[in-house]
Amino acid sequence: MISIEKIAFSYPKAKKLIFKDFSAEFSPGEAVAVTGKNGCGKTTLVRLLTGIERPSAGRITIDGEDTAGMDLFEIGRLIGCVFQDPARQLFCRTVREEIRFGLENMGLSEDEIESKTAKWAEFFRLDGKLLESFPGTMSGGEKQRVVLAAVLAMGTRYVLLDEPTSSIDMRARRALGELLRDIAAEGRGVIFVSHERSFIESFATRELVLP
Repeated sequence: MISIEKIAFSYPKAKKLIFKDFSAEFSPGEAVAVTGKNGCGKTTLVRLLTGIERPSAGRITIDGEDTAGMDLFEIGRLIGCVFQDPARQLFCRTVREEIRFGLENMGLSEDEIESKTAKWAEFFRLDGKLLESFPGTMSGGEKQRVVLAAVLAMGTRYVLLDEPTSSIDMRARRALGELLRDIAAEGRGVIFVSHERSFIESFATRELVLP
């Protein structure tokens, strides 16, 4: 479980706190939509959960471990994040290399790397010729699937997505929603920031409205 316990946060030189005594929980097996008005702190929450920003008070724990003592890589091993523009997270020559990259940094054997690469490429329908494709030429929905495959291959128990429907068409939105539902059904936690009501109503198991 991800637990946010009475955190406070404001950006430098900001006149007011974005979060004050804010608490929330996210459990494996659920898909939670984070919603709220513009400026309420949705993207800030993403940055706090991924460790890019740190709360000035309170704490965030992942499966009981306080993130205050963890670096970005350690948090990333537990919470895989797909940012609003997934293209910024892609830098390898092929889809295969993107999925393999994190696994190689984990020091796994070649057999383990190939097995996990094949598993998640198939899960996200990236196998066959797509495995050797250059991610930069892929559609927005395909890029999202590549990033998801790369983070889940590393064994992350939670997946966090910031406005995942902002740059994909209706067909890709439905495909993404079904994938997120499948990921949650596997016992992983899914958190996505969104303002798309139809997507939220179709694929979220719970909605967290930020004040």
